[in-house]
Amino acid sequence: MQSGSTFTPDMSTERTIGWDLGGAHLKVARLSHEGRVERTIQLPCALWQGIDRLRRAIDRALNEIGPARDHAITMTGELTDLFPNREAGVAAILGTMADCLPGTRLRVYAGDAGFVDPSAALTQCWKIASANWRATAQLVATCVPDAIVLDIGSTTTDIVPVAGSRIRARGTDDASRLASQELLYLGVVRTPLMALSARWPFDGGWTGICNEQFATTADVYRLTNELPTDADQHSTPDNGPKDVEASARRIARMIGRDLEAASLDAWIRLADWLRTTQIELTEAAITRIASAGYPAPDAPLVCAGAGGFLARAIANRGGRASIDFADLLGCSPDVGGVAACAPAVSVALLAQRL
Repeated sequence: MQSGSTFTPDMSTERTIGWDLGGAHLKVARLSHEGRVERTIQLPCALWQGIDRLRRAIDRALNEIGPARDHAITMTGELTDLFPNREAGVAAILGTMADCLPGTRLRVYAGDAGFVDPSAALTQCWKIASANWRATAQLVATCVPDAIVLDIGSTTTDIVPVAGSRIRARGTDDASRLASQELLYLGVVRTPLMALSARWPFDGGWTGICNEQFATTADVYRLTNELPTDADQHSTPDNGPKDVEASARRIARMIGRDLEAASLDAWIRLADWLRTTQIELTEAAITRIASAGYPAPDAPLVCAGAGGFLARAIANRGGRASIDFADLLGCSPDVGGVAACAPAVSVALLAQRL
């Protein structure tokens, strides 16, 4: 397909459900028989607290999204500290899926190895683990020959170059992707604010910060009025409210102050600076990745994730065109959450085309 065109699904005889099983969220996408996205769901799933959290989230998703015979699976939840290693995590997650979906056809995404049966999954453990970014990029590459996929989620950011309709990422797993900056542990909900900078501007000078998880990026984007409500699914660090005043109070605590120490406008200005800092960190990673010479400098950013609003802001600052992941697929405006659930949508579409 040519740049700017939308995805045309292949005809199918079966409805397909795609699953992106994360450590903090479960994302699900249901496709029609004709390969159109009918519905997406994102649910909180604190997998680090126990495998029962995943089971409950799966049951809830099935109750809300309905049944299907075919299921396509990708994951990042194997990384959580519930498991001693990734192999154990992949095995536990797939075992739970099999228990929750008896009598269905399960296919597991294994990156460049394609889809594998769960019974053979452990032989492909390292290709299955945290491969959801690749599913999104693989689908994008069928739509746009040259692009940078920028998926900013609640916890992480994926930056994936696509050139000549091929994924041109240097990294293949978490370790190599962190080294190449194609994976950043920066998101718009769960990232502790101490990850953005060790000193912050305030009251005409610079101040050190408390290296405590008093506040997260969700507090920043509540103050900038950008955080989508459906992305804000976890409790706050202090289990307090999710309003502007409470968010400002948590940010104030990061620099050893109380909310009353400054005006609300001052806390909003600080939130704006933290937003800019996150943008600049992401832009620097994009610049380093693009310095390899691909894709072309005018290649668009394909924006996905709960932080799609931030991805679009990055595109605008850099003078790049941007394409929303949902628009790329020609999804109906009535179907919400497509970009936020991009890997779940992608594995479903890739599996349905087989």
